[in-house]
Amino acid sequence: MNPSTDKLVRRTTMIATVVASYFLLTADYGPEPNVLDPIKNGIQSAEKSVKNFFFGPKQGIQIAKKPTPDATSEKHP
Repeated sequence: MNPSTDKLVRRTTMIATVVASYFLLTADYGPEPNVLDPIKNGIQSAEKSVKNFFFGPKQGIQIAKKPTPDATSEKHP
């Protein structure tokens, strides 16, 4: 076989094996914590970082609160 074709077939096989293993492992455990949680958290963290880089941090509209008078403060007439 052509060396470049052989390389492509090997890489495709490795990727397919990893994906199938991931789905089989997560199907066994369901939503309960498992060994793959650190990987999942890392992927989600990287995704959030990329989104923050391109779109900026998600900032909600902040409403200013009225200052509350302290019980010890003096009241001026």
